[in-house]
Formats: sequence, structure tokens, C-alpha cells
Amino acid sequence: MGDFVGAHCLAEFAGAPAHMLDDEIRLREMMERILREFGATVCDVTSKSFVPQGVTVLALLSESHASIHTYPERQAAFVDVFTCGGTIDPEAVCRAMAAAVGANIARITTIARGAAHENADR
Repeated sequence: MGDFVGAHCLAEFAGAPAHMLDDEIRLREMMERILREFGATVCDVTSKSFVPQGVTVLALLSESHASIHTYPERQAAFVDVFTCGGTIDPEAVCRAMAAAVGANIARITTIARGAAHENADR
């Protein structure tokens, strides 16, 4: 992988208010704001609201991508933030998103990618 380094954060949120997890516009704005606050270069954001409920928001970043998939009926969401380079902390992004949606549980796992992962295997 050479000098490539990245981090991939996978998160599960629980206990968030259903109305927040079903608000497509608010989720889009929240994700874009938080990503920019943490230094990400947001290229595009797309989203889809599902019937009877649930939202998916996907952000294309210069650094890679971020997404949230919500399940309002379960007060739950799944978040994925993958960033290349070392300037953005995807775990901090996930924690900020958990707070923003009002989750009272956030299980977060961060995986080293690229050279960081290779060095960890040695």
C-alpha cells in the first residue's frame, strides 16, 4: 500500500429520537456541517427518505466518504466514515454525529487502513 494511510469508523447509534432519525433535511445538514467542522472536503451530499420511514444520507468527500442509515422505528442508526490521510479523525466525526442525533448509546469501531494497518500487522 506504500504510504497510504486511512481510518474507517463504523458506528451503531441507539436511543435517538425517532423524529430526528426520520428528518432527511436535518440529517443532511447535520452531516455536512459536522464533516466540514472536522476538516473534511465535502464534494457532494445525496439522500433518500424511505416509506414508511428511514433515511440514508451519503457524503462524497475528497478524503473518501461518510454515510448514515436510519431506522426510526428502532431509534437506531448505522454510520460509516472512511477518511484517507491523517487530517480528519473519523471517530470524532462519529461521536459528534451521535450527539447531534441525540443517541444515548454509540458503539464505535475504528479500523486502520493502508500503511497504518500493515504496520499494526507486523
